Amino acid sequence: MVISVSVVLLLALLAMMLMRNHALKPSHAVLCVLLGFCLASTSLAPTIHSTLVSAADLVSTLRP
Repeated sequence: MVISVSVVLLLALLAMMLMRNHALKPSHAVLCVLLGFCLASTSLAPTIHSTLVSAADLVSTLRP
């Protein structure tokens, strides 16, 4: 659960930065959110989740 909250916060921050720089319009951000909800209810959701968990594990093993 912590990973998914972190990913959501990271993506929200990225979307806010893009909207601030006028690279992403609010309507596009809403569309991305709706797409995320639609993807969460499909059969691809477990694959997407496992990919994100694997990526988070990979990033957590990196040392600066």
